[in-house]
Amino acid sequence: MSSPASKGIENMKDFLEETETNLLECKVCFEKYSQQQRHRPKNLPCGHVICQECVSALCPQGNPRLECPFCRKECKTFETSICLPVLQLMEMLSRVVPDQLESPSATKPSHAAKLRPASFNFSMSFGGWGVLFNPTGIALCKKTGSLVVAHDGKKRIGVFTTNGKCIQQMGSKCDSRNSIIYPLDVAVTLDSYIAVTDSGDRSLKVFNQSGKFTLVIGQTFSLPWGVCVNAQNEMIVSDSDAGDLILVVADFKKGRVKKLLKIYSTLTHPREIAVCQTSGAMVVVEHLTKDRKNSNSTRIKILSSAMKLVQQIDSFGLSLFLPLEVHTTGVAFNAEGNILVADVNNRCVICLETTKECHFLKHVVASGLSYPVALAPLEDGSVAVLDSGNHSVIVYAP
Repeated sequence: MSSPASKGIENMKDFLEETETNLLECKVCFEKYSQQQRHRPKNLPCGHVICQECVSALCPQGNPRLECPFCRKECKTFETSICLPVLQLMEMLSRVVPDQLESPSATKPSHAAKLRPASFNFSMSFGGWGVLFNPTGIALCKKTGSLVVAHDGKKRIGVFTTNGKCIQQMGSKCDSRNSIIYPLDVAVTLDSYIAVTDSGDRSLKVFNQSGKFTLVIGQTFSLPWGVCVNAQNEMIVSDSDAGDLILVVADFKKGRVKKLLKIYSTLTHPREIAVCQTSGAMVVVEHLTKDRKNSNSTRIKILSSAMKLVQQIDSFGLSLFLPLEVHTTGVAFNAEGNILVADVNNRCVICLETTKECHFLKHVVASGLSYPVALAPLEDGSVAVLDSGNHSVIVYAP
């Protein structure tokens, strides 16, 4: 290796060490942040960041208030929130940079083929910082045609028209049982009830269109993440820590659970999920780990309506067509039954056209995205992309 190249690697290692020391560890206990509940980074209202364990430790026993250890500003525990940018930075560093540093002389594999050109164009966008804060999930209400977005604002759920007008907000962050602490995903039932996975208290919460709380399912999940609704108006929840898919059958109007059933197990940190309304097929995104670090790569599993594994696609297979290794952060089925994939590494949306024998890829969105985290196909064939990096919803039309 040439001297300039060696120096570049050394500088990158210094940069990583500096980043880990100054940004990726709690300055109270000096433990590294992680996705695990104990050391998950939490924002205080004053702007400082400490881990969840230190938030709990700084609260006097039986008192929900704490004092910031840096500026002494007081706040309540429910006013803290997950520091999503820190988690995103950790994910990006863990899945891209370490492998390059471990094999600096490795040559980049040649691409077997190129994706077909992007077939969708920018139509409109709405949101932005101040309207949406670190959004995590999006869903379409087919009955009203509105878009429902989960984010980190004072009201955790926002309901928007497809023109971007906010028509409803619900799910306050407070210390009551009916509040939403930290939403990860959102889905809308066929009769327009809004379901949210809340990692803050590891529950699934359901609201009606007026914002009235109707149902909470707790003490069932280790870490509920993705949620979707099938053609029978049943909810399916991915439990990331347990590695399960859970079927939830409920009377949403009466707020009564009829059945909770584990329909698939032995998955590796399943997060994003989607179900095809016509075939009943499911797509699940597994987030694989490497050397006990944070999520490093992703794997897509396609299941039949009978919950049998049909196909498995790893990041390497998809990455033959793209500059960087694909890291899936959102999935959805379009009207034709093809799978849309949000790829945060390449900042794009691709379409996976599946057949019984193989799969074909094409770009849907190739530019204009910063950190796409979720997708919602619209009735007119457009696709709404939730961009956490821009705190916005961007609509692309064919």
